Amino acid sequence: MNTQSILPLKELETHPKSKSDRFVLQERLIEESIERCVPIKDILDDNGLKYSDLEYFSNKVLEPTKPNFSFQNFTSAFEEKIPVVSFFSGAGGLDLGLEKANFQSKLLFEHNQTFCETLRLNFKNAQVIGPPNHGGDVSNGDDIISTLKHSEIPKHFDGVFIGGPPCQPFSIAANQRFNKAGDNFKRTGFQHQTNGGLLFDYIDLIIEFKPRVFLIENVPGLQEIDGGEQLNLVYEKLKFAGYFVHKPVILEASDFGVPQSRKRLFIIGSLDGEFDFQIPVQNQKQRCIDHIFDIEDTCSNHETREHSASSIQRYMYIDYGQREKLGRVDRLDPLKPSKTVIAGGSGGGGRSHLHPTIPRTLSPRECARLQTFPDRFTFCGPNSRQFNQIVNTVPPLLSAQIAEYVIRPIFAG
Repeated sequence: MNTQSILPLKELETHPKSKSDRFVLQERLIEESIERCVPIKDILDDNGLKYSDLEYFSNKVLEPTKPNFSFQNFTSAFEEKIPVVSFFSGAGGLDLGLEKANFQSKLLFEHNQTFCETLRLNFKNAQVIGPPNHGGDVSNGDDIISTLKHSEIPKHFDGVFIGGPPCQPFSIAANQRFNKAGDNFKRTGFQHQTNGGLLFDYIDLIIEFKPRVFLIENVPGLQEIDGGEQLNLVYEKLKFAGYFVHKPVILEASDFGVPQSRKRLFIIGSLDGEFDFQIPVQNQKQRCIDHIFDIEDTCSNHETREHSASSIQRYMYIDYGQREKLGRVDRLDPLKPSKTVIAGGSGGGGRSHLHPTIPRTLSPRECARLQTFPDRFTFCGPNSRQFNQIVNTVPPLLSAQIAEYVIRPIFAG
């Protein structure tokens, strides 16, 4: 009954529309769990089954394939190590991508302690600035400048500054379910009390140290806030400081080998003058199935949520690409890139997607694979914090290509 044992049958062959004996047994066990108020895990254990043995009513039987382009097989054509200073580092998606393109992370600034633990665990050769020590908050400009100087980052730094100021104040997806007049609506842009001014704090650091190249990453909604007035001010300040600043570029991650639909906005500036912002588009979008099914149980961050019987009962009749309305979760279509991964986890307060073949939400590791993080990259903290780190970052495969095809040529020129 384990749907992860995929037979090499025709790719679009499906189970019969009538209920199989296995599915009838599954229905009976779930009903028993609900009627007796006994956890479904106990019922499954009594019958020698696991959560991974559960299935949907409608399942495709698919041939496993290898991804045609992945973070693991990405290779840089350059050998020179270009130094990088990272701000708002989060889980390090931008940094990991640049390192794959043979850039060298020097300093990573992050104010969240759990995120800092993840960075220190995975970036052994870089200095992480943040809790439990002070110094990771970019809004404390004097502290950041002092740290940079003490770390021998000179003015006219011959390297790259990268940073993605927190995007929630500018995000459409994070606020689409709230009324604009309500207390929960957070798309307040530059007026956000805590995060609204962080972009300008970052700009001030760029102007102070004059890195040869800088990168700003955010959600596409950044250029819509205030009718673009504040973003125009950002451009004016940077151009006055001597930078050529390319117009904002919005990239769809699935166009570049990432098995997930995710749009991000990138702004790159250079003291070397004009440059092109061109990245070779991959000819084939990755199926999400290729990056989910082959995870070993012993892999880090692969703890799955133990859903209640009533939740599984709702999930198991959902078809590919459809949404379960009560939990607001979508079942992934295994032949298409995943929908944008949104934070969720065992502690609630968010949501991830439904696995394509097992009626449960994704594990953090499955989401990390959709984001193109390698399995060697371990996320610290409880399950819900792992999700937060994974989804609130740039897919490393995308950032590696930006580094290779846009930033590298500026230095080579």
